[in-house]
Order: sequence, then C-alpha cells, then structure tokens
Amino acid sequence: MPRNHTPLIAALLMLTACQAETPPEPPLAGAAIGGDFTLTGEGGQPVSWADFTGQYRTLYFGYTFCPDVCPVDTQRAMAGLKAFEKANPELGAKIQPLFISVDPERDTPEVLAEFTDNFHPRLIGMTGTKEELDRITSSFAATYSIGEKQDNGGYLVGHTNITYLFGPEGEPLAMLPTDEGPEAVAAELEKWVR
Repeated sequence: MPRNHTPLIAALLMLTACQAETPPEPPLAGAAIGGDFTLTGEGGQPVSWADFTGQYRTLYFGYTFCPDVCPVDTQRAMAGLKAFEKANPELGAKIQPLFISVDPERDTPEVLAEFTDNFHPRLIGMTGTKEELDRITSSFAATYSIGEKQDNGGYLVGHTNITYLFGPEGEPLAMLPTDEGPEAVAAELEKWVR
C-alpha cells in the first residue's frame, strides 16, 4: 500500500517558506557603536542623539573644508537617500541624516548650514568642543586628527570616512557603501529601513 507523503511535503514547504521570510541580521547588529550626545547644531541650538529616537539615522564624521572625501561621500550618501525617498516616500521620511564636523574651529553653525544645504534639505550639521568630539568619535568607532597649519592658515583633518546607518532606537545596523555610489546606498537602505 503506497504511503501518502503529501502532509510531510506540505509541512516541509511551510518550514522552508518561514525560513526564507526570516530577515537577515544587519551587519553591525550588536556592535558597541553609538550613545547619546548633545552638540551644537546649525542654528546654534543644542542637538542631541536622543532627539531622533524613533527615526533611522545616517551619521557621517567629516568637515566642510575637506577638499575631496567629505563632499564626495556626503553627495553619494544623500543622493542615495533621495533615490530611496523617491521610491519609498514613507520609509524615506523615517530617516534623519546627520553630519558631525570634527573641525569646530572653522565649521561654525553658519558654515555647516551652507554645507549641508548643498546635499539634502533635511541633513543636519553639528559640531562641538574637542572634548565632546573626542568622546563622541570614540563611542561611534570613529577617529580624527587635526593636521599642521600651513602658511596660509589652512590645515587638513584626517578622519574616518564611514557613513553609518542606525535604527530607530539608535542601534547600529550597517555602513552605507558610499564608495559604490548612490544606487548602492539606496539598495542598502532598502535592506534595513522598515
């Protein structure tokens, strides 16, 4: 007498379907990156990490006088965000882009506002004292170093050039692939923003 394997096959197919629906773990899940802070925003007002609880956040450490890396990374990250917003308006509205300047001597609130306005209407720039920036960069696994002043008074700032993506509770999710262009950034946002 032949055995009826239909119930067993149906159960295996359901189990496979359930496993396929389980979302992958974000690459930075569980990483000890982040923490609350308060810095000075573009309008001279205090801006805190906790102000954005409930929102996804992108975060980049840089400076406005950067000759190449910062404007390129910021442009690609924000172009990727704009593409994601166009394809997913409701999800895009849940993302708050942030830019922390590690050059407080030159990056006044006015300078930061001019810089961020060039890339995205919702990008918020902020900075703080050296002590505040040292603490924050350390807690966000970033680094920076102020170079020697040149004869014209200018100087370069070495810094980590990672654009982080954090979840609604401030949890680290992923690094946005700005080196691969805006399309790759939009695709990465698509993976994690819900």
